[in-house]
Amino acid sequence: MAYEFLAGAYDQFTDDVDYPRWADYLEKLFRRASIPVHTVLDLACGTGSLTLELARRGYELIGVDRSPEMLAQAAEKCRGVQPVEPIFLQQSMDKLDLYGTIDACVCCLDSVNYMTRPAALARAFRRVHTFLMPGGVLLFDINTPEKLRGLDGQVFLDEREDAYVVWRAEFSPRRNLCTYGLDLFTLEADGRWSRREEVHEEYAYEPAQLEELLEQAGFRQIRQYGALKLRSPQPGEQRIFFAARKEL
Repeated sequence: MAYEFLAGAYDQFTDDVDYPRWADYLEKLFRRASIPVHTVLDLACGTGSLTLELARRGYELIGVDRSPEMLAQAAEKCRGVQPVEPIFLQQSMDKLDLYGTIDACVCCLDSVNYMTRPAALARAFRRVHTFLMPGGVLLFDINTPEKLRGLDGQVFLDEREDAYVVWRAEFSPRRNLCTYGLDLFTLEADGRWSRREEVHEEYAYEPAQLEELLEQAGFRQIRQYGALKLRSPQPGEQRIFFAARKEL
């Protein structure tokens, strides 16, 4: 499973992500919702860095992820946070099942691309719509098809003092998938290096395809934005944000 081994080193390799800036941006979009936002679902929450940032700002957070390894990191990171400690659930997006309603759902850092079957993503959108309060908002971002196609054949090396990772990307036009072969090397307590392998896949969703899936799930007032911007996406945009509301 993706993130089975990477979970323990994920925060090291994503230390360039400005989570306060992401939270600032999400709050701007919250203010455009038709209802006040208090309870937020962080769908595909990973190690909980964004969950923590939003919880510290006074929102009641529910973090959902399919990876138990990532959730363990998130639960430890958010332990004791005030004013309300987040709740974490191990679920896949297309089988989302909450105990009550939410005012907003965020699904960030191209997690939607990890839903590699459009039919499963359609189910996920329907599940989110079910639990949103009328007037609530769904916010998510994607890696654009242009970006994913451009990764074909690329090799990336990211190195830290006690860990490094090698990513090899291949894009399949037939499957519309970007596959990342990942080799993770970590320094063990006895001084030896261990090697583990994972495979990650991202589906290249066209923006129009996502709008159609959102409409079929019952969402309205669907908007697209550039990366952390309040303007429409520009040609060549590498990341696009979506905002969709449940009707009042």
